[in-house]
Amino acid sequence: MGWMRDETGLDKTAANFVPLTPLSHLRRAAQVFPDTDAVVYKGFRTTYAQYYERCTRLASGLAALGVAPGDVVATLLPNVPAHAEAHFGVPACGAVLNTINTRLEANTIAYIFDHGEAKALLVDTQLLPVVEEAFQLMEGAKPTIIEVADTQAGHTPSGAHTEYEDMLAAADPAFEWIMPQDEWESLALNYTSGTTGRPKGVVYHHRGAYLMTMGTAISWPMPRGTRYLTIVPLFHCNNWNHVWTLPMVGGTAICCRDITAKNIYDAIADEGVSHFGAAPIVLNAIVNAKEEERREFDHVVQVFTAGAPPPAATLRAIEPMGFHVTQVYGLTETYGHVTECLWHDHWDAEPEEERYAIKARTGVLMPMMDDITSMDADNMTQIPMDSTTQGEIMIRGNCVMKGYLKNPDATAEAFEGGYFHSGDIALQHPDGYLKIADRAKDIIISGGENISSIEIEGVLMKHPDVLLCAVVAMPHEKWGEVPCAFVELKEGANPSEADIIAFTREHLAGFKTPKKVVVQELPKTSTGKIQKFELRKGFKIIE
Repeated sequence: MGWMRDETGLDKTAANFVPLTPLSHLRRAAQVFPDTDAVVYKGFRTTYAQYYERCTRLASGLAALGVAPGDVVATLLPNVPAHAEAHFGVPACGAVLNTINTRLEANTIAYIFDHGEAKALLVDTQLLPVVEEAFQLMEGAKPTIIEVADTQAGHTPSGAHTEYEDMLAAADPAFEWIMPQDEWESLALNYTSGTTGRPKGVVYHHRGAYLMTMGTAISWPMPRGTRYLTIVPLFHCNNWNHVWTLPMVGGTAICCRDITAKNIYDAIADEGVSHFGAAPIVLNAIVNAKEEERREFDHVVQVFTAGAPPPAATLRAIEPMGFHVTQVYGLTETYGHVTECLWHDHWDAEPEEERYAIKARTGVLMPMMDDITSMDADNMTQIPMDSTTQGEIMIRGNCVMKGYLKNPDATAEAFEGGYFHSGDIALQHPDGYLKIADRAKDIIISGGENISSIEIEGVLMKHPDVLLCAVVAMPHEKWGEVPCAFVELKEGANPSEADIIAFTREHLAGFKTPKKVVVQELPKTSTGKIQKFELRKGFKIIE
């Protein structure tokens, strides 16, 4: 060990140290897989050689507009080829990619434009009206609009702005990519959902995204030739970093603009989709698809599901249909998924009920992370791994954000004690596997007892007539609060409130059973998460 004290001449050089960045995956793919399909969207197909050139032209076009390294370029786009290209073309000119939720209202979009200071905006023709409305509400300089038309979906150019394809055609295909000099440089800016106040700007660095791509390809796994369907929005944690991952394995991104069961089945049957990520609500749509929407296919589709714990009933229904589902977990602040329910062969012998209960666990840390566990947030100590005690999931590793843009206090609070505080409550099994009990804000405290809304939802999803459900706390004069269930029913079903409550009582302690059941369509985000805060607003009406 003595020689290690003298490392004279053992320095970082251009030959032995290159900043990590997912941009390197596409540069390599253009050389190694030049003729392989890179992006597919209906009649649109590009090889990796063409994909690289189009991303290069995008970088050139943005630079010609005055976008400088460190500037922000925003997108308001569905899952179309231009959005995949933006993930490489925007950072290739040194800029920071800010993908914006396409379902946001004008007021929040205006706030994001002002807060992120976007210099340019790639926007789908269909979304021009909300952008124009947002511009009227802005306080700062407005970004330059580049319109992305989608004639295949019936959205022809408006003629009011520079169109994306025209900009690419006029750009320089020999533009030299501006690679990061430091892997800590900012790569992307993603805004949280903002359900309580203004959304926070989460900043990603090149190193974290690169390591996320490596960990994902290992864990899923994603072999050479992976054919991946873009169900996860490219604005949501940058598609969980999957579009950055695909060039590494010579995979193909199959774009899906409208997420329906029919479109998913068609893509699997016609394009040979082998992988996709999706929220449990999408799995539910696949399970409950009408007969005319289904297609036959002869291979197993690998699925990562996240966004909410998948009900065991959904997993039990979908797996025999040809889908191998792995639950993963993460947040905007962690580039997407950072835990996985890694399967062990000895679980294959477990009874079906136990097997699917294990599959519904949150799991263990993925290989690119340092530590993910459940702690007592008050003193930052490990909770007992006894399958009962609950604590807050704490996360540490390279796939944690740099911090919140222009919000040092919130950043410091999130990183207090050397871990990222997730806000999610979980128990831990003796083998270390986490199981989310609830979001801290969603725990129901009734008469001093903590009740998990997720536990009740898992039971409700077993009811033969329930399509979707959400359980929230309802004010109660005696108990403080009690569970209230909101359910969407399957087509043609009409169970009574008493029937649903009686069903839950067969599986749960009396104090955990919903005291009220409301049948309605559930409000959802664009990624399929049920918006419980919207449901809570209605209590003055339903009490």
